[in-house]
Amino acid sequence: MVMIGCGRAARKRKKKRHCVAQSVSLSHQPEYVELLKFLHQRGFTSRLLQPALFSDTGRGLQALRSIKPNQLLISLPESCLLTTATVLDSYLGHYIKSWKPRPSPLLALCVFLVCERHRGADADWSPYIRVLPASYACAAYFARDAAALLPAGLRRRAREQEEAVRDLHSSNRDFFRTLQPVLSQPAEDVLTFEALRWAWCSVNTRSVFMRRPSSRFLRGQDDYALAPFLDLLNHRPDVQVEAGFNHETKSYEIRNACGTRRFRQAFINYGCHDNQRLLLEYGFVAPANPHAAVDVDAEILCEVVKGDQTSLEQKMKFLADNNFLNNLSVSGEGPSWRLMTVLRLLSLPQTLYHQWKAVLRGQAVGEEAEQQSVLTATVLCQTILRDTLTALEEISKLLQQGEPSLVEQLRLVQSLRLEEKCILGRCLHSLREPTRTPELYLGAIRSP
Repeated sequence: MVMIGCGRAARKRKKKRHCVAQSVSLSHQPEYVELLKFLHQRGFTSRLLQPALFSDTGRGLQALRSIKPNQLLISLPESCLLTTATVLDSYLGHYIKSWKPRPSPLLALCVFLVCERHRGADADWSPYIRVLPASYACAAYFARDAAALLPAGLRRRAREQEEAVRDLHSSNRDFFRTLQPVLSQPAEDVLTFEALRWAWCSVNTRSVFMRRPSSRFLRGQDDYALAPFLDLLNHRPDVQVEAGFNHETKSYEIRNACGTRRFRQAFINYGCHDNQRLLLEYGFVAPANPHAAVDVDAEILCEVVKGDQTSLEQKMKFLADNNFLNNLSVSGEGPSWRLMTVLRLLSLPQTLYHQWKAVLRGQAVGEEAEQQSVLTATVLCQTILRDTLTALEEISKLLQQGEPSLVEQLRLVQSLRLEEKCILGRCLHSLREPTRTPELYLGAIRSP
């Protein structure tokens, strides 16, 4: 009996080990040796964490010994943070301070990153630039074929994101030309759209929030700080952290409420984001995300809701004026409160215009209107699900073609769409009438 018990325990331990992501230390690689040397000279030492490559998340930070709950995970001195103060004190300071109209803090940081990468080994921040990714998987980098398979709302936001970077580039070409004295090549060959996009994504995906006093040389709120080494910490939705700049220690500090076991990956939490937001802003999809949801775009609402077109336009304008066409979603439990509120209003006859405000405040509608809103929610989920299934089929075809430049992007979209399929299926189940048979349910999904 004792031997059997030991065998079971051993099998359980073996199974548990197989569930843990494999890791390989990166601390011996030259670029990380140089990074840590660079940070050490500025007052930072890392005794708890080391860079490592993990089989499930890629690069991250590994605990060298067990870290207790709420123990200080990392403390990065202000001298190690790359902020607009760093930029204004650099060789770019003169050009930024003399330029009108004043650049934004984001532009100042982006231009500094591009110029430092251009200077290569001579750059002051070369050890940090060398460990930054050469490209990113966030939506601004997506190829057209991959972007076309994103959900409609996310596809629109990805397009807006890329257009914002293009506008940042095109509207500052005159400013870029003034930087020619510090460049060894023509400014238009250094500060290209591709280079600015790389820098923009570096700031957007890796900076920490750190509110700073506004500078008279810059325009707008300044709350970006790039944090070398610290920015290797990956996101996990179920992790609770305390993070912020400690004005007493003059360091950016992070504490993890859960702690981390020895040789396991240490995580932080970027915020309560669903996977569409994570893909758009950070370029990854979190498995088993408790905040998972499917966004509902206003255009899809207009496609699904039937009736008088003039009445629909008036209702949609009313909803837009009251800021009720944003943050509409469905989860596995069903449509969100905001979405059902919108559908209830859309189900009301035009003659009940005087009740619209009350509906937005949560007033109940009649039984007929309530049933109509539930039916519309069902049709809405079926419509989105058909688009999801079509996208998954197209993704499978493109993956079979094996285009290397598309594979990573397609895998991300596939993960998002598979999650979407699961959520919509559960949501439809929650909306299903007790008398509806599985055959009718499936038939409704497959109907053209």
